[in-house]
Amino acid sequence: MKILVLNGPNLNLLGKRDKTQYGVLTLDDIEKILKDEFKEEYFEFFQSNHEGELIDKLHSAADYFDGVLINPGGYSHTSVAIRDALELCKIPKVEVHLSNISTREDFRHRTITAARCNGYVSGFKELSYTSGTYLLKKLHYNR
Repeated sequence: MKILVLNGPNLNLLGKRDKTQYGVLTLDDIEKILKDEFKEEYFEFFQSNHEGELIDKLHSAADYFDGVLINPGGYSHTSVAIRDALELCKIPKVEVHLSNISTREDFRHRTITAARCNGYVSGFKELSYTSGTYLLKKLHYNR
């Protein structure tokens, strides 16, 4: 299975951000964990602080990948454009968040992008990514 792992704004600064919310690992650490745990899967990792670049990746995802694991970061609460790109992307998609967004500021409680994914995982730090990958595999092989 080929999985596109998309990471939105500020996730390039993992390891420097609030460790109680985001954990101590960097994005490179999370990439290594996924590759080590899911050796049989092919991953492409992409991070951008620019909304349009994330949208461009989603537009072409179905041509190259079997599933998308996406952490839109702050865009999950604000980006109608990413939401629309997720809707157009016709492969399984799981949204992940390192922090538990339901325990944070009110504006983070609602994610408009998750509604266009098969589901989302929130609050388990790097385990959100491993759980999301497991769920993508199940979605792919059970369809």
